[in-house]
Amino acid sequence: MDESIREFGRHLKRTRGVGLFYYAGHGIQIGGVNYLLPINARIEKESDVRFQSVNADMVLAEMENAENGLNIVILDACRDNPYSRSFRNAARGLAIVSNAPAGTFISYSTGANQVARDGEGKNSPYTTALLDNMDKPGLSINNVFMKVRSKVKKETGQIPWELSSLEGDFFFVPGMATKVVEDHPSEKAATDRVEISLPKSSFTDELDEESRKLDQEERNLEKQRRILKPQAFEAKWKDLKAERNRLEEKKKQIATSKPPSVSTANEIKRDSRFIAYDNGTVLDTSTNLMWAAKDNGADINWQGAKNYCGNYRGGGYTDWRMPTQDELAGLYDRDKTYQSECRELLFKTWDIHLTELIRLTCIAPWASETRGSEAANFYFDQGLRHSYPQSKAYLNRALPVRSGK
Repeated sequence: MDESIREFGRHLKRTRGVGLFYYAGHGIQIGGVNYLLPINARIEKESDVRFQSVNADMVLAEMENAENGLNIVILDACRDNPYSRSFRNAARGLAIVSNAPAGTFISYSTGANQVARDGEGKNSPYTTALLDNMDKPGLSINNVFMKVRSKVKKETGQIPWELSSLEGDFFFVPGMATKVVEDHPSEKAATDRVEISLPKSSFTDELDEESRKLDQEERNLEKQRRILKPQAFEAKWKDLKAERNRLEEKKKQIATSKPPSVSTANEIKRDSRFIAYDNGTVLDTSTNLMWAAKDNGADINWQGAKNYCGNYRGGGYTDWRMPTQDELAGLYDRDKTYQSECRELLFKTWDIHLTELIRLTCIAPWASETRGSEAANFYFDQGLRHSYPQSKAYLNRALPVRSGK
C-alpha cells in the first residue's frame, strides 16, 4: 500500500493531471493523526499502528510534491476502531485535516470523530451516493458532494464533511458550456446577465472521449505493470504514448485552424500604436500582435491560465495562446498608468503601466516559459520579469494573445 501511494505520486508528477485518491476501509485516529489500515496489518497494541498502517498525511504529501494544481481525496474510512478498548489515545472516527495544499478537495464519509455506516451491499451508503452523482453531466464538485451529503443524511443520519482549498470549479463530467452575456441598457441600470447554452462540437466531444479512453488504458496498464514482463510492458507503454501523441496532434490542428477575417470588426478607439475593436480585441501595430482587451478577471494558476488562453475565442478567433515574457514586456509603458482592481491585503492598490485599451485587473499576467515547477510572469507595476510557482495563483492573471496578421 505504501509503494502504491508512492507510485501514485510519481505518476501524478509525470502527468500533472487532476489527482484523485479514493480509500474505502478501516481508518483510525490516534492522537489526532489519521491512519489507513492495510488488510494484512498485524496490530496488537497501539504502537503497532505507526509501523503497520499508512499515515493519511502521506497522500497529501505526495499530491503536494506533484505540484499538479488540483487534487481530490475521498475517505470512506470513518469506521469503528476494532482496537479501541486496548488503545489509550484512540478516538472515534477520523480527525478532520485542518490544512491542506492549495487546490485540494478532501471529503469524509462523516464528520470529525463520528462513525460512518458500512451498509449492507457492495458499497457503503456514502460511496453509493457518490456513484449516483459523480457521473451526472454539468455538476460542479461542490454540487456533487452537496447532493451526496443530502442523500446520506436522509438515509443514515450521518453527515459527510468536506474541506476545500480549490481555486476554481471542477467537473467530473463536463456538461453544456455556458456563456455570460452582459447587457448595459444605460449607465444607471442594473446589469442583466443572461446564460446561453453552447453545445460542444461533435468533433471536440469525440476527441474528449478518445482522451478519456486513453486515460483509462493508461490506468489499466499501470495496474498490470507487476504481472507483465518488462518487454511487454514497455511495448504497450510505447504504443499508448504514440496514440497519445496522435491525439495531441489532432488537438493542435484544431487550435491552429484558420481564423475568420478581422474585416467584420469595427475600430472603436486608438491609443498611440494600439487599436481597439468592438469585438473585444486590441491590435498592437508595432508588433502585429492581437491582444484580448481584458484578462480573465481572477487569480489563476499557470496551468489554468494556459487552458484559459488556449480555449479563448475572443473576436471569433480560435488561435489564441499564452504570451511569452518578451511579448508581455513589450507592452509595458512607464508613461501610461491606470489603477488595478486587485488590492494587497485589501488595502493597497497598484498602478499598472500599460495602455488603457488592455485592461488588467491585477499586476502579473502569466507567460508561457517554464522552468521546473516555476513559470514566467511579468509585473506591470514595476516592469519586472519574474518567475513564480506554477501552482500558485495570487496576483496572477491570464491574458490571451494571437498573431494579428
